[in-house]
Amino acid sequence: MTTIPTGQTFNVAATFGVNAKPGLEVHGFADDAHPQIPVRQPYVFRPELLRDVLAYLHAANGDGLFLTGPTGSGKTSLICQIAARLNYPVQTVTCHGRLELNALIGQFVLINGSTRFVHGPLSVAARDGHLLILNESDLMDPSELAGLNDILEGQPLVIAENGGEVIQPHPQFRVFATGNTAGSGDRSGLYQGTLRQNLAFMDRFRVISVGYPDADTEKQVVLAAAPKLPLDIIDKMLRVAEDIRRLFLGSSEGEPELTLTMSTRTLVRWATLSLTFKGAPNVFEYALTQALTARAEPEQQEAIHRIAADIFGDYWQATP
Repeated sequence: MTTIPTGQTFNVAATFGVNAKPGLEVHGFADDAHPQIPVRQPYVFRPELLRDVLAYLHAANGDGLFLTGPTGSGKTSLICQIAARLNYPVQTVTCHGRLELNALIGQFVLINGSTRFVHGPLSVAARDGHLLILNESDLMDPSELAGLNDILEGQPLVIAENGGEVIQPHPQFRVFATGNTAGSGDRSGLYQGTLRQNLAFMDRFRVISVGYPDADTEKQVVLAAAPKLPLDIIDKMLRVAEDIRRLFLGSSEGEPELTLTMSTRTLVRWATLSLTFKGAPNVFEYALTQALTARAEPEQQEAIHRIAADIFGDYWQATP
């Protein structure tokens, strides 16, 4: 028998550090000790994305919420950091081509010599009012994901394998899915293994696009992650990231010149590694290699380092 957690309302402006209407509140939970509440970390919320997620948490209306965008743009961290501030427990699953629906619902497991049915992340989230996050959902077999159609609409989850157990979805149960594509397949060739998803499944989702933050927001993100890094160094890192992304995206007239990009996640990694290896020779180049360019083709690694050296100037050989 599970205990239904006590609800609590949170002031949006104070909770998320954004400008919001006075008195605007959002529902969450009072218990902040649940082991599956994400760890709260410094985070800069983009108001338009925060608005869309909070609107979904307030009223799902039979929908899931699909977040699509390039790698490292902050799709999962957005959900988790909102959940951390609202004391929402989260069940997270990283999807792949061999993941089956039964693994999400539950399965029989041998425990101390006897077989017991262990509920999976979908069952636990639906029963207890948690958030279910299906990361990289476009890597999963669409025929398996289609098994979620009914529960997304609020229908009970019937577990035939466990004697026909019926789980009525908790009012606060929500389903999020993330993907580098929007379920229509990958035309860029950059995201190997992604699959075109079932139209009926995708039709049950609201879809929001999560791009890389604007320069001012991204600067705050990097500063929050590496507060001891000088501002002029952060500005130069942002300029390097901007140039790499421009060459990665290409133009309408030409093909992209780079096959990898600097995500916000990679940018933060570069900044924090620069502090980790503070005092080492050529620290910014060394940190950039670990953060990004060690996985680049030699010609592209050289091109990226040349961009960074031009932007950093004398700092390229200096220490932070």
